[in-house]
Amino acid sequence: MGGAGAADVSRQRHDGLEDPVRFIDERASAAPLMRKAMRYLFPDHWSFLLGEIALYAFIVLVVTGVYLALFYVPSTAQSVYNGTYAPLRGTMMSDAYKSVLQLSLEHKAGLLLRQTHHWAADLFLVAIVMHLMRVFFTGAFRRPRELTWIIGVTMLGAALLEGFLGYSLVDDLLSGMGIAIAYGVGLSLPIIGGPLMLAIFGAPFPGKPEFFGRMYIAHVFLLPAVLAALIGAHLALIAARHHTQFRESKRTTNTRMVGAPLFPAQVPRSMGLMFLVAGILFLFGGLVQINPIWQWGPFHPYLGENGAQPDWYLGWLIGALRLTPSFDVTVGHYTLIPNPFWGGALFPLIVLGVLAGWPFIERRFSGDRAVHNIAERPRDAPNRTAFGVAFLTWVFLIFAFGAADRIFVLAGLSYDTQLYIFRIGIWVVPLALFVLVRRVCRQLQAADAVQAIQEQAEEEAEQETQRPQPVLRSTRSEPTA
Repeated sequence: MGGAGAADVSRQRHDGLEDPVRFIDERASAAPLMRKAMRYLFPDHWSFLLGEIALYAFIVLVVTGVYLALFYVPSTAQSVYNGTYAPLRGTMMSDAYKSVLQLSLEHKAGLLLRQTHHWAADLFLVAIVMHLMRVFFTGAFRRPRELTWIIGVTMLGAALLEGFLGYSLVDDLLSGMGIAIAYGVGLSLPIIGGPLMLAIFGAPFPGKPEFFGRMYIAHVFLLPAVLAALIGAHLALIAARHHTQFRESKRTTNTRMVGAPLFPAQVPRSMGLMFLVAGILFLFGGLVQINPIWQWGPFHPYLGENGAQPDWYLGWLIGALRLTPSFDVTVGHYTLIPNPFWGGALFPLIVLGVLAGWPFIERRFSGDRAVHNIAERPRDAPNRTAFGVAFLTWVFLIFAFGAADRIFVLAGLSYDTQLYIFRIGIWVVPLALFVLVRRVCRQLQAADAVQAIQEQAEEEAEQETQRPQPVLRSTRSEPTA
């Protein structure tokens, strides 16, 4: 009986966590590492799932991109289209545009996977931006997570470039105009602009036929490898330094993690989120039209009548190019810095540079060099929150002016009027919001302080009522019979 009972106890101990650990340890001697990994704690807050959404969108991008690559032809050689789409029959177009058109309208599941790929790219960027916002406004970039933050900002820049190259490969009228704008911005780079564009394009715009092959390799191989490496490094640093966590109870401290373990709690939840993200993306790909290239038509350098807008994540660059005054830096008859440089190159460099350097900028002004594992509420850092709101508003207003022609069509507001309004608004509105948000945060801090004093007083009063009272005995002598 004793032996059987001991065996039952041993079998019970190996249920759940122990079984996979024992299985792997018998074959790889990795039990300590697996046990530690499975007991890694995840904070139980919805905002921490934004990074996972970006990861799963990237996985959908890779899976759908592999299918699209099987049918895409990276060539600008011209030929006549005789496919199933009647309005474009007999039209001269590049083999690249024709292959995407045929993929969308003639191959099984081609349109579904192409649109899912496009929606996944948008979600990938949205999730990265929202994740960075969550990290910024909670101070989760502070020591010892500065490098994790820098990798995240670098990932955003690489994702923007990857998205631009992705829709440029289609060679429709929209993407062709985008490449033309990028070529002009590249030429505006001081000193190196001309040689760099010549090296990339091989010839003045639209470049040599080899240019599309180079862009294709960069989109399907180089940048995905860079993004995968950045994601891997980002996850490794998170695992090494752990997540920050909100102070939701007295159990949560700067040296103590409170949350759900990787297994068996976090893994099922994360897998469910992965299938949910993939399902929603495929649902959008099948039901919600995006980038109908057959409506734009093929790109030709002499055509410019298309009114389509670039993808949303490049609207801020278009807005900056439109808002920048006509100003060139010239030396004699030589233009050293052409006008497109300010909005097309300097502006995004400033935005990404400020984001990447913010942990060190804040440390310089606050003098705070301590280790922080607790995420702050935005109200607890009034200056950071006010600057973040003002900075985002500045970028958003420039982004909004990228749709000036749409505003004209919808509201009838002339382009010149919008130009003057936005050139003033991009400075006045962020400054006003900075002052307002900082004041609101300080008032909320004061209200929290008053509430904390009241709660402390109530707690002390409750403890006082629960304290046992001394028993008073009478000293008066009773008469005896």
